[in-house]
Formats: sequence, C-alpha cells, structure tokens
Amino acid sequence: MPRLPKLPAPPLPGALKTPPPRPGEGGARTPLQEAANAGITVVDWVDERTSLSGAARWMMFRKVPKGTNWFYTLGSATMFAFLNQAVTGVFLAMYYRPDASGGAYESVRYVTNQVFLGQFVRGMHKWGSTVMVVLVFLHMGRTFFFGAYKYPRELNWVIGVVLLILTMVMSFTGYLLPFDQRAYWATQVGVNINGTGPLLGPYLSDFLRGGSEIGATTLSRFYAIHMLLVPGLIAALLGAHLYLVAKLGTTAPPWMKAEKDPELRESEA
Repeated sequence: MPRLPKLPAPPLPGALKTPPPRPGEGGARTPLQEAANAGITVVDWVDERTSLSGAARWMMFRKVPKGTNWFYTLGSATMFAFLNQAVTGVFLAMYYRPDASGGAYESVRYVTNQVFLGQFVRGMHKWGSTVMVVLVFLHMGRTFFFGAYKYPRELNWVIGVVLLILTMVMSFTGYLLPFDQRAYWATQVGVNINGTGPLLGPYLSDFLRGGSEIGATTLSRFYAIHMLLVPGLIAALLGAHLYLVAKLGTTAPPWMKAEKDPELRESEA
C-alpha cells in the first residue's frame, strides 16, 4: 500500500508570529524583550479567540464631561470596598464555623488570636463593611445632588437604590456571625424592628429567625444570606450598573454650563 505524502503544517496566524526586530536592535534580543513579546503573543492569542479587546475599549475609552472631579470616584471606591469584603470574606470563611453552641465564637477567636495575619484580615473585613456603607451613602448623595438620576439614567438610579439596600442587608446579617452577646442582642433588636413593618413585617421576622427565637437556625440562615445570596446579587447588579454607566456616560457637574459654538450662534442670528 503506497504511503500518503506528508502534508505541510498550516501557517501560523500573523498574531502568533514573533514580530521582527525593531530597527537598531539587530538580530539578538534580550530576555526582557523576549518576555515582552511572549506576553503580547499570549494576549493576541486570547483576543483572537474571544474578541475581548473591543469590549474593553468600549468600556474604558469613553468621553468624560468637563468638570469631572474627585466626587466621581465614589462609585469606584465603593466597588473596591466590595471587592475587599469579598476577598477578606473568603479568607475568614476558611476558618469560620456557623455553630451556635460555641463553635462560631471560638472560630472567630481562633482567627483573631492564632491565625497568621488573622486579626489584620478580620479588621479589614470589619472596618471595610463600615467604609462600604459610608461610601454607598456618599455615592448616592453625589448622584442625587448632581442630578445624575434624571433621564435617561432612571434605571441606573433604581439599581443603585437596590444596591444600597443589599449593602445594609449584608452588614446586618454579618453582625450576628461572631455570635457573642453584643451580636445576639443587636440582632434581636434589628429583627424586632423588622417585625413592626406593615403586612410583611411579622413574616420577615419569622423568616430571619427561622423560628420563635434566635438560635442555630438563625445563625445558619444569616450565614447563607451573608455569604451566598447577597454577594451574588450585588455582583450581578454591579455588572448591570457598570454597563449602564459605560453606555449612558456620566453627567457634568450642575455648575458647568454648556458652551455654544460661535458658528452656531452666528447662524441663529
């Protein structure tokens, strides 16, 4: 049986080929140049299969109104505060045990006193929650006073209000997790306040407690809401929020007035 001829290998795409040396570099390349070329090649290889560069350019490169100042960074600061909570929360979840019979308190004490950098990470998570709540209120206040909630950004304002509520829920549910005396009685007060709401108040209190009083079921329920439900909702709404910001743009400060083109003024006259 005759052997089939060996076919040549298909040519590499242009994005995967090593670029030629720049003028003046000669034929030799330094290891640093080779590493840079390798990084560019990998990025081109990924982009050729995903086309992410177009989405990145659409998200990052957009017009910024005149007069933009530091007030406009409150939204980004809030997002980074959420990322800090997510990263430190994953670390704390590696050691935390939602056990109402003493395991929850002992696991928190173990993280604080014995785990390497445990007290530092727990402090970042504890104070980061306060910082995130403050930043959310400041960001909402800036949006309101700058009139950024008006047409066509009403939906983004509604998403921001929901994110504010979810932030408060995440802070409330996380307060019980150490399950010490302060956390127990503070949660008791908060659940009782929710019970005074019209119509749904009593049902909401029963749902949060998981029974007639705060106990093991309450702790497990708060832990699930704090670790799984609320962060997932916040991440999804943050994605929608950022998409609308990139699509609709940002508003100029209220003290900035639109400049009229002199040529248009002459044509009107």
